[in-house]
Amino acid sequence: MRTVRRAVAGALVLAAATGCGLKSGSPMVDDVQPGSVGQGRPLKGASLTVTSKNFSENIVLGQMIGLVLKAAGAEVLDRTNLPGSISAREAVRKGDADAMYEYTGTAWITYQGNTEPIDDPHGQWEAVRDADVKNGVAWLPQSELNNTYTLAISKKNNAKYGLKTLSDVARLAREDPSAVTLCVENEFASRDDGLPGMEKAYGMKIPTASIRKMDAGIIYTQVSKSDSCLLGEAFTTDGRIKAMDLDTLADDRRFFPNYNAAPEINAKTLAEFPVIARLLDPVTKKLTTEVARELNAKVDVDGQAPHKVAKEWLLKEGFIKEG
Repeated sequence: MRTVRRAVAGALVLAAATGCGLKSGSPMVDDVQPGSVGQGRPLKGASLTVTSKNFSENIVLGQMIGLVLKAAGAEVLDRTNLPGSISAREAVRKGDADAMYEYTGTAWITYQGNTEPIDDPHGQWEAVRDADVKNGVAWLPQSELNNTYTLAISKKNNAKYGLKTLSDVARLAREDPSAVTLCVENEFASRDDGLPGMEKAYGMKIPTASIRKMDAGIIYTQVSKSDSCLLGEAFTTDGRIKAMDLDTLADDRRFFPNYNAAPEINAKTLAEFPVIARLLDPVTKKLTTEVARELNAKVDVDGQAPHKVAKEWLLKEGFIKEG
């Protein structure tokens, strides 16, 4: 996805023969049983590989897929935490992995080469799904989880300004230019779907001297605890938003693409095991932006392992049971 990347300890490496060929990863050894999904263990005898990108949220989502498939009877190879978006995507496309959670905006713009996002989230999902048929990639229904860009401001500072939308920021930038200081990543500062495009869409102009560039993780701290950044680039599902007492501003002109998470499955795998759709759909329906913030905070704020976070959530929701 975009540049919010926080690597977690890499998987053990081994060679394992699975339904999609020779792959590296580590076997998922949890003793889990069906809960509300996986009754009858319909994947008994199947060997499947799950993957993910290398940032916390996507690793958690990849672990969820693996645990659900394992509870349904499959032998699961954990190949999550691959570097970058392309490597995980290509693993699914080529059949080196069977499933992951991908983001509709990433597929539409990065993989499928479009420049204009589709405003309607379901419409964008449909377009992505249809375009990927030729690539041998199948998309299951998307979640409400939308990990897109936003601007964040501390609640303390926002008590003075009362900002609720990006249009409010544009108004403040016109009325009191010196008040608007913005901290962003280098990439966001130059991308058309980042700061330059946002300024154009909202008719705002933030002076170069008021824009500070830094790593993503530092932005949240600076917005929360210093006066150097009134506003900062953020991601809507980031767990630090709540932990650091930040407000996020609505994209009222719908400039930023929708980045709804949805299961992306190798098409041959899904044809062989169509039950995967029935197993994952109930999980996906429970995934919202707020749920993602809570789970991400457990990893990025509390320091818990993504596997633990995924498993505890699935157990709490009753999707799986301990063996």
